[in-house]
Amino acid sequence: MKITQRALNRATLDRQLLLRRAKISPIDAVAQLAGLQAQAPFPPYFGLWARLDGFRPEQLSQLILDREVVRIVLMRGTVHLVTAADALAWRPLVQPIMVRDLSANPQHTPHLEGLDVEEVAAAARKLLDERQHTNKELGAALGERWPDRATSALAHVARGLLPLVQVPPRGIWGKSGQPAYATAETWLGRPLSKPDPDSTVLRYLKAFGPASVRDAQAWTGLTRLGEVFERLRPTLKAFQDENGRELFDLPDAPRPDPETPAPTRLLGPFDQMLLSYADRTRVLDDVHRKLVVTSNGLVKGTVLLDGRVRGQWDITRKRDTATLVVTQFDPFTKKETATVTDHAADLLTFAEPGAIHDIRFT
Repeated sequence: MKITQRALNRATLDRQLLLRRAKISPIDAVAQLAGLQAQAPFPPYFGLWARLDGFRPEQLSQLILDREVVRIVLMRGTVHLVTAADALAWRPLVQPIMVRDLSANPQHTPHLEGLDVEEVAAAARKLLDERQHTNKELGAALGERWPDRATSALAHVARGLLPLVQVPPRGIWGKSGQPAYATAETWLGRPLSKPDPDSTVLRYLKAFGPASVRDAQAWTGLTRLGEVFERLRPTLKAFQDENGRELFDLPDAPRPDPETPAPTRLLGPFDQMLLSYADRTRVLDDVHRKLVVTSNGLVKGTVLLDGRVRGQWDITRKRDTATLVVTQFDPFTKKETATVTDHAADLLTFAEPGAIHDIRFT
């Protein structure tokens, strides 16, 4: 069955709660979205603000404090904010990524030659069972046992072989400080699950489908998922996009009319919708990709108009004034400028409630 680029766009927006602000709880949204990118502490808050009706930062902060959601390294070896259940289910699945990094990381691998990394991980787990440690503290403590090794490399072994959760106040709205770690088992009081690639692929399609095998591999960072899709093929619906690529989806998943209106949205930095596909052209033109995803891995806040990325935004604070600058990739119409201005004002009220607000377009 054929599927147009516009139909693909609208299906993606619907799964990602961007066709209308959803009236669901923040924890249900985190589950529906298959987690939120969280390389920096606060992008998940902007992600939920763009998607949920009446979202308040303290709602997510409380979920972190209550250990219902956690910040943990998962897909592609990057930090995500996910439900506790998903952290326990997905961390074992992505372990091959972490192991691969230990043998190929140019910064740390040279310092690990001849080292029994499993022994280092066991020592790190014992230290973390006693109390939480920052990366620097953990490296220093391990360095007492392996004084001839770089402490940063020893801490990196722990990150690679243990399911480390970033504990509060990291990720709490308005708080700052270096990340401190506990193991997921200790923090959540439950064991990790067995890796289940089939259920993970189905969760991916629920949040991001229709999608190709390469898309799912780009999201997870794993390879050889074609075997999983072939195993699941009898239960999935197959499509062919405008470039002839085969896409898969859950049979009963929502796929709205391609002419469904898409509202203006300002997405936060590191928004997962821009990072979860090998082919991002369903929402982001290739010509604009390098303007959004920088060479050093930063992903800027973006402006969605009619479901597509048409610009980026950034907030700077100087004394009592918070300025939101919108950079247009192509000129907005007067109507588009007006709607973006309204959303920018709402975003400043959310992000900088105590400041004088200024909105500029470039």
